[in-house]
Amino acid sequence: MPKIRRRALLGASATLALASPALAFPDRTVRIISGYPPGGLNDIICRAIAPSLTAVLGQPVVIENRPGANGSLGATAVARAAPDGHTLWMGIVDTQAINPFAYRNLSYDPDRDLAPISLIGKFPFALVVGPSKPNIRSFQDLIEAARPRADAITYASWGVASTPHLATERILQNRGVRALHVPFVGQAPAMQAILASQVDFFALPAGGAESLVRGGGARAVAVLAPGEVPLFPGVPTVSSFGVPLDSGLWKAIYAPARTPAPIIAQLNAAVRQAMTAPQFMEVMRQQGATPQPTTPEWLGEFQRSERAAWGEVVRSTNALVD
Repeated sequence: MPKIRRRALLGASATLALASPALAFPDRTVRIISGYPPGGLNDIICRAIAPSLTAVLGQPVVIENRPGANGSLGATAVARAAPDGHTLWMGIVDTQAINPFAYRNLSYDPDRDLAPISLIGKFPFALVVGPSKPNIRSFQDLIEAARPRADAITYASWGVASTPHLATERILQNRGVRALHVPFVGQAPAMQAILASQVDFFALPAGGAESLVRGGGARAVAVLAPGEVPLFPGVPTVSSFGVPLDSGLWKAIYAPARTPAPIIAQLNAAVRQAMTAPQFMEVMRQQGATPQPTTPEWLGEFQRSERAAWGEVVRSTNALVD
């Protein structure tokens, strides 16, 4: 990849002030903290954008995984970090819009403690059945397998009140059936459990779902998107079965609150530039997504609207964590 130099950013007026030597940013390594273990989508996207951000910023960009409590531990670490732009957060819908309703004693506030920089993109979900249930070949088969009793079939998630948990519960509620929820500490461990027949099905990001299906051990029976997902041509949407659900992940970059506005503007310009790197765009394509850079102001408004929508989902599923 050709080196992306800082001078490439000087076309935007917001970045002119950022070139001021008085700001001296960045003057050392920049960390992106992920609240989930290695191997999952959050880790993949963090590591995909880090090299091009390194080129743009002129300082190393490294990834630090701090899993736990559906991303809350990592978010809290960023919220408490120095507001100088050298510690960033890869937030997702779970950490920014769901956790405030699901956790009674949340140790950070997404609006108060984290400053928006830019959306990265939106990632559709696919509903995948693993090798433990070879006779389930369709969405209808899956629902029928759940009818006998609540523990007749099990499903994975990366935590209580995570997006896969809430999305799956909405599907089951709509169809009038129940299944046993088995939470894991991240997407990658849940995927391993599917292939090992420790759990039966999983609603997960399309890129991870495609890798499970490609390996021959799992089958996609539906996508949780408004239309066909390119990674799964011909796989029906859950809405085509009467389930009004469009669920997936969105990811965005944040800094600690009180980070100076000029640094936020520089980071926004840098993230936008980094998302044009061919390698990053290819990783996004492999995950069924496209880069969607935004302004910090747009991301702030989007996050608030998402909180309102997901708050209702948490209440309807009673997915609360003490």
